[in-house]
Order: sequence, then C-alpha cells, then structure tokens
Amino acid sequence: MVTTPISNRVAQIGGKVNAFQWQWQDRTLAIAYETRGSGSKVLLLPAFSTVSTRMEMQGIADQLAPHFQVVAIDWLGFGQSDRPALDYQPHIYCQLLQDFLHAQFSQPVAVVAAGHAAGYAMQLAQQTPCPWSKMVLLAPTWKGPLRVMGVPTPVRNAVRDLVRSPGIGQVLYTLNTTPAFLKFMYRQHVYVDANKLTPKFMQQKYDITQQSGARYAPAAFVTGTLDPMQSREEFLQIGQGEDRQGDSLSVPTMVVIGEQSPSQSKAEMEALAELPKVQKYTIAGSLGLHEEYANEVAAIVLPFLQN
Repeated sequence: MVTTPISNRVAQIGGKVNAFQWQWQDRTLAIAYETRGSGSKVLLLPAFSTVSTRMEMQGIADQLAPHFQVVAIDWLGFGQSDRPALDYQPHIYCQLLQDFLHAQFSQPVAVVAAGHAAGYAMQLAQQTPCPWSKMVLLAPTWKGPLRVMGVPTPVRNAVRDLVRSPGIGQVLYTLNTTPAFLKFMYRQHVYVDANKLTPKFMQQKYDITQQSGARYAPAAFVTGTLDPMQSREEFLQIGQGEDRQGDSLSVPTMVVIGEQSPSQSKAEMEALAELPKVQKYTIAGSLGLHEEYANEVAAIVLPFLQN
C-alpha cells in the first residue's frame, strides 16, 4: 500500500491532497485524503451520505490545523475517492480504515468522526491494541435513512439493487439527487438554518453526486446496507467500551449531539452519551452539525484533544 500525490483532485480543507493506493481483492483503489497543519495527528472522518465528502470537515479543520496535523479522508465510493461498482458492505470500510491507519500512523491517533463514521470508529476501538488515543463522535448514527423510516429489509434490499441496475438505476438516482430534492433533505434533518442552504452551497452538493459511479455507495448507505451495527443493543454494547475479549477499554470519548436532531436518532445518541466515561455536549444543530456549526463543535473538541 502506497501513498502518491494526485493532481486531479483539489484541496477541500486547505491542505495537501494525496491518494492512498488501497489493495482490495486484487484491485488497486485510490482513496483521496488531505493533510493540513503540523504536530500531533487528528483523523477527520466525514459522515456517510449521498453527498459525503471531506469538504464537510473544512470548518473543523480550520480550527484544529493551527494546533494539530489534521488528516481528512473521502470514503471509498464517495467524494473524490474511486467509486467502483462494488457490493458495498460494512466489512469493506472496516478493512479500509484499518489499513489506512496502519499505513499512515505509527501510534494511536485521535479521531473526530461524524454520523455513521462514528460507528465505524467505535468498531475499530474494539481492537487490541486500540488504534485511537481519543474519540470524538459527532451526531453518531448507526441506521441508514430507510431503516430509520421502518422500511422492511427485503424492500430496502430491492431498492438498493434497483438503483445499482443499469438504465433505470441511474434514472432513479438522478431523480433523488436534484438540487431541489437535496435541499429538501437538508432542511428536513441535516441543517437547522435554511438560510445557509444557498444556491452556491446546494450546487456544490449536487456536483458531488454527478461523478461517474456515484450511485453505488450512496445506494448502500441509504438502504441501511452500510450500517455499522445491526441493533441498538450492539450500538450501546460497543459504545460501552469493551474489546472483543470483553476487557474494558479506556479511550477518552466525547459525544456531541445536535439539539434539533431527529427524535429517533437523538434518542440513540443520548443513550450512548449516558454510558460511563463518555463526555456529552449538546449544541444547536442536527445531523449535519459538524459542518453547519463547525466553530461551535471545534470550541468543544479542541480542549478535549489538547488535554
């Protein structure tokens, strides 16, 4: 596994862009990541979504980079990383994250993870030795949108397969990624202040959806295929801080919750935050608080990472 500079991907958090050449099932896949600042390292993991990209971590990177070296990645199938037509599953992302950590960091690193990425960070915290020195979980989630809505598994799987199919799959994906639809979704459960959803902002989000192969990974996320846990009990058990042998872990953990988060998701976050040894903060925002209220998030996170 090697890292190479890349010229066709532009900076999104104000740093140096590289590609991690990841080997997966006899294929080499380019994972875009960006490094900014110097000092102790902090890994930034953007939330999974149809418009997932490390750009959503820019505001947090702006505040942390004067004190740390921040590293932000685009997940496989999202952002500026390769988007092959794989059967996207959680074990792929667990392995990707594990291999990236092994290649880039020689010692445990602090992680700031949003949404579903928080669930994957929690999964890796079960490893011995633990790869994290500290964990910051921003609006942590474990259920994809259709699962939250209560759509049965067979129906969710059928939707995923339909979106993946040639022809009609692209049509369905196009209908669900128009700027108007994206803005509707942002107003529903991502952003609180609709005035921030400017035409320029929504155009940026729309552009993310228009890359070749863009529909495959988002289809897996929306239908719950990429859920890092399969039950609330598993979510809380892993959050409790035990490794696979049942031994207690001691990773300092912070959970940040948005006051306006959807009720079901907020209840899950609150339950996680009530676990022993977890620091809890509640601020304005919803599922996109890491982007919409980046300054407020950074003001909480910075002292936690520095201590």
